[in-house]
Amino acid sequence: MTFKRVLNKYYLLSLLAASLLVTTKSVFAQLCTGSLGDPVVNIDFGTGASSYSFTAPGYRYTTGSCPNDGEYSITTFQSSCGRQWHSVATDHTGGGAFMMVNASNNPGDFFLQTVSNLCPNTTYEFSAWVLNVVNNPGLIKPNLTFKVETTGGVILNQYATGDIGVAPQATWEQVGFFFTTGPTSSSVVLRITNNAPGGNGNDLALDDITFRPCGPTIRSVAPPGFDTVRICEYQQQPIRYQATVSTGYSSPAYQWQVSVDTGRTWVDILGATGLQYNRNPSLPGHYSYRITVAESSLLGIAMCRIASNVHVADIYPKPLIDAGPDRTMFAGRSIQIGATSDGAGGNLYQWNPSLYLSDATVLNPIATPPLTQTYTVQVTSAKNCINTDQVVLSVFDKLYVPTAFTPNGDGKNDLWTIPNLDLADGTQVYVFDRTGLLVFTASGSTVNWDGNFKGIPLQTGVFIFMIKYPDGFIQKGKLTLIR
Repeated sequence: MTFKRVLNKYYLLSLLAASLLVTTKSVFAQLCTGSLGDPVVNIDFGTGASSYSFTAPGYRYTTGSCPNDGEYSITTFQSSCGRQWHSVATDHTGGGAFMMVNASNNPGDFFLQTVSNLCPNTTYEFSAWVLNVVNNPGLIKPNLTFKVETTGGVILNQYATGDIGVAPQATWEQVGFFFTTGPTSSSVVLRITNNAPGGNGNDLALDDITFRPCGPTIRSVAPPGFDTVRICEYQQQPIRYQATVSTGYSSPAYQWQVSVDTGRTWVDILGATGLQYNRNPSLPGHYSYRITVAESSLLGIAMCRIASNVHVADIYPKPLIDAGPDRTMFAGRSIQIGATSDGAGGNLYQWNPSLYLSDATVLNPIATPPLTQTYTVQVTSAKNCINTDQVVLSVFDKLYVPTAFTPNGDGKNDLWTIPNLDLADGTQVYVFDRTGLLVFTASGSTVNWDGNFKGIPLQTGVFIFMIKYPDGFIQKGKLTLIR
């Protein structure tokens, strides 16, 4: 096999003699030993639809489950088809599709695709994953050459696998090399050739073809213990990330990025263009940080950048807690504390003091304090984050109910109210006239009666009030309305 070398001091070429590949199962590759950027080309064949723009010269596309000689399919599973094949249960990464190729009788190209919008004067790593589907060592083995060419046919680099050995089970193997684009070119041609004939073996699967920018080594470090942090929001402190870049760029430029979706997408951090970045306390969330580097003239093009290792900051929120409104109650009676929380599974509660509570470890205990008491509730989330709140239960010996009011609009005693009566626990108040007609009712809030019934002022008279408590106790009395 032969290679066209790209001389670059940042990369190690793993060149092995072809004779060593004939009887082994491994497919050796020349892969980037510096830092990589995000894939600018990623052909993973989706979930089974043949929707990619590559061509397969001399091959027929089939939707059948067992491609014959000179056919290929895009599939998520390949059975043995009663042939001397491995069953291929999944693609390289799992859950997607791959290209299944049954070689033509005549050696030749089986994959061609033009790749556009590459950066000039940029080194890229090409990689792909291949699998020898044949399980009989006596049959013809796949023997592939991967080439990247200019659109004019000039080879930028190539890699020949030699015979791909037979593995005991279906085994994906990575192949790859790197190439450098010209000063103005932005398009290349990827050509994959099968050098062996078909008809008696030579069946293979192909998956996850990628192009990624490749460059010098970038390394970012955090203070000890802060490379990955998983803490509560109130435990945050500033973190300084420090990057180093090995030599290679003539005019390097830097840009720190953040991702909030575990690295699926990245956003440039405004103004973070040095080798240091200070992460300040933030809102809760999952954050990933990295630095990207490119020649200064190309930094504005994301696909020209290479990227560092990633730092992670998982900032957990405090659990939500509200101890509820302050309440009034009467000595010897009980009341349920109306606390609310976010309801997250795994929350733990602790009330302090625990005196006179039915259960100090539940969200809404029953309280029977003999005197006014302030209670503090602490909630602890599944992430061990803590929050607290307080509620005051005011205890009175007896209830004072006014027995008269004068709703004449002079601003004095115009409303009938009952101080310290808490209706939030389900207590209800009723007012009847002397005939038994219900003229006022109150529940769930404060008592404020203006002496009207259905919007019409009632005349001076004596009324009967009734207070019904949740435990069934009823308190009655007379109320005089004076005009």
